Amino acid sequence: MTEGNFVDYVKVNISSGNGGKGSAHFRREKYITKGGPDGGNGGRGGHVIVVADKSLWTLYHFKHQKHFRSDHGGDGSKSRSSGADGKDVYIKVPLGTIIKNSNTNEIIHETLKHGEEKIILEGGMGGLGNWNFKSSTNQSPRYSQPGINGKEMRIILELKVLADVGLVGFPNSGKSTLLKTITSAKPKIGNYEFTTLKPNLGIVEYRNYKSFIIADIPGIIEGASKGKGLGHYFLRHIERNSILLFLISSEYEKIIDRYNILLNELKQYNPELMDKDRIIAISKCDLINKSRITEIGLEIEKHIKNTPYCFISSLSNFGLTELKDNLWKVLNN
Repeated sequence: MTEGNFVDYVKVNISSGNGGKGSAHFRREKYITKGGPDGGNGGRGGHVIVVADKSLWTLYHFKHQKHFRSDHGGDGSKSRSSGADGKDVYIKVPLGTIIKNSNTNEIIHETLKHGEEKIILEGGMGGLGNWNFKSSTNQSPRYSQPGINGKEMRIILELKVLADVGLVGFPNSGKSTLLKTITSAKPKIGNYEFTTLKPNLGIVEYRNYKSFIIADIPGIIEGASKGKGLGHYFLRHIERNSILLFLISSEYEKIIDRYNILLNELKQYNPELMDKDRIIAISKCDLINKSRITEIGLEIEKHIKNTPYCFISSLSNFGLTELKDNLWKVLNN
């Protein structure tokens, strides 16, 4: 999937159908001069329904269609015949999509399971025909109900990437290079900050034909949790990953400080992210010698408890097998 095709935020206009009118018809047949009321009910207006589809990975298809309108219900007719219900409109979205009311920002629904359906806007009810109003005191009601109008709404579709592993790190820490090396993904790579502006997904092939999905989240900067840069835009994708892989470049002198900054930004954004399993990978280890690797390892063990760590180089493939083993072990704990 190319970065340009990854769309994770769109606004869409939806309209449900009007209910059909009830009929005020009276039965009129040969030899029956004074038939009673037999007007049927109007049909229900069509619903607007969101469907979760695991085959979709992006909201790209909404770039070309941003208006969805369901059909109106049919009017009632004679012989107590009800009008047809309006045709529902089904909107397919990827798993991990949040649907919000654009005006109030209220969350309406969140798609979690393939095939689940949620009515976002109900169609208007059909009106009752005149036969419903017949009584002992009113044998010939000459009125019926109009249908109830449908509703209109502007909604926000916001996709949070679903992946087994989320790559967390500062810009230019080697996340895209790692993704390209251990998967078949082809992310944009450059030696400057914010090369990646959209999440990239890749499938890591493991032993015995096993695999897991890894997501390259755009780089985090200090202050991201307060919206600095594109902080909120990036951070929301981390919420949907099973475990977090913190990638920290060996180029930094104070590794622990960089890790704590990343951890603090996640905590400030959403404290629940602290409950996720974490693994630390020190990247670009082809740039340092063995004594520096030993020094960093001792520093991590002293300050960060109960968190697996490893040293890697995506250019030389150093440590990548150990990294996959660690990820698989934590994923399947």
